[in-house]
Amino acid sequence: MTFPYRCGWCFFRAMFALYFRWRVFNPERVPLRGPVILASNHASYLDPPLVGVGLRRQISYLARENLFHVPILAGILRSWDVVPVDRDGGTGRGLKQILNRLEDVGAIILFPEGTRSRDGELNPARSGIGLVVIKSSAPVVPVRVFGTHDAFGPHQRLPRPRRVIVKYGHPLLFAERRAEAASCSKHQVKEIYRRVAEEIMTAIARLEPRAD
Repeated sequence: MTFPYRCGWCFFRAMFALYFRWRVFNPERVPLRGPVILASNHASYLDPPLVGVGLRRQISYLARENLFHVPILAGILRSWDVVPVDRDGGTGRGLKQILNRLEDVGAIILFPEGTRSRDGELNPARSGIGLVVIKSSAPVVPVRVFGTHDAFGPHQRLPRPRRVIVKYGHPLLFAERRAEAASCSKHQVKEIYRRVAEEIMTAIARLEPRAD
């Protein structure tokens, strides 16, 4: 970890431990080295740091490009090596930077649902994560967060001291899907993106808030 990242990592770990009484299950399933995609459900602004600081390796986050024009915040985002993405969150330059980060054996957090759940329930996955998975060679670790919607949901101004939990699943490899995509039509490839996204969301849904 870089020094700025470690400072943020320590701050958020202390916050989750003291204010939210967090629990972390099966972080050992995430490789400590090499490229990896962390695919998590999304119900709160708490989710990205919760998923990241449960691990003892530096993780790349995504942030909207317009945030990189905000004084002070822009400096913090750059010091944490955050990936800027466009409004759609997964096209153009943002997609290229995500793939470059994975090629540089980095780890990155993606949210298959594309946006925060309004009611805390799981939403269908968008096909964008399927595109990233097929274009890369990284394993995908499904992740599920619990309690973050109750602690700091979309309709709350301030976070409440509720227990939050993060659970990491077994890595998914998608070798067969990547081989299939390499030799089929453009229309069929889009269908593969959709199926990969659905498989990831199904794996997330199966995770329970306890150690296996």
